[in-house]
Amino acid sequence: MHELSLAQALVDRIVDAAEHECALRVERVVVLIGVYSGVERDAFEFAFPFAAEGTLAEGAELVIETSAADAVCGNCRADFKASGIGIRCPECGSDIFTLQGGREFLIRSIDLEIGES
Repeated sequence: MHELSLAQALVDRIVDAAEHECALRVERVVVLIGVYSGVERDAFEFAFPFAAEGTLAEGAELVIETSAADAVCGNCRADFKASGIGIRCPECGSDIFTLQGGREFLIRSIDLEIGES
């Protein structure tokens, strides 16, 4: 399962950040997943608790935000929102375009519980 390896990589990154900050635990993590990232949201959401088990991220809330994809037509240079498959420019009907986003898989924020010193 591709999403399990992504969840494990995410947990590794957030646990490293938590340890660097001497956190007691990870409370919440917000990730941004682009519509064309190739990540299946439901499978990733399902895999996250398994990847976090036994780490500082166990029990952390996972918030997934989805980023849309903008596109630029290679024919008429029109800007438009891309979605689905079979993308065509709404202005000229061309299927030649460049995606401007929508492939992201990013950590937006990590909320940590920090112990008092």
